[in-house]
Amino acid sequence: MEAKYGEKVQFLLVYIREAHALDGASPITGRGAPIVEEPLTLLERANVATRCDSALDLNPLPILLDDMQDTAERAYSGHPDRLYLVGAEGRIAYAGGRGPSGFDPEELEAAIRVELELEALEKSPQEGAGKRPNRGRSKNQTEGA
Repeated sequence: MEAKYGEKVQFLLVYIREAHALDGASPITGRGAPIVEEPLTLLERANVATRCDSALDLNPLPILLDDMQDTAERAYSGHPDRLYLVGAEGRIAYAGGRGPSGFDPEELEAAIRVELELEALEKSPQEGAGKRPNRGRSKNQTEGA
C-alpha cells in the first residue's frame, strides 16, 4: 500500500507496548514466536522495535516509539494492533477494528481512496460477503473522540 499511495499518504508505524511479551498477559512461545520480555525503558523498546522491523522487513515505513506511559496506545486504543488514517485536516478519517481480527488493510485502502477522492476499487461478489461493517469514524470526528 505504501508503494501505491506513498506519494500522497505518509505511512507510519507506531511501536507500542509488546503484544506477546514473555512476561506479559498474552505470551506466545511457539516455534518462530518472538522471544522478548516487556521493555522497561525507552531504549529497550527501541531495541525491540528495531528487531521487529528487521524480522518483518517493514521498510520503508518509519517507526515511531510510544513513550513508556503508553500515551499513544491509550489515546488510540492501539493494543495489540490497529490501523488508522488521519486526514489532511488532522482528524481521524478511519479507525479500524482492534487486531488481530479487526486488522483489515482492505478497509484502510478503501478509506485512503475516499480521502484522496479516488474511485473505489472494484470487488468481486465474494470479497464483500461475510465482512463486518466498517468500524471507521467519519471525517467529522476529531482525534480525541
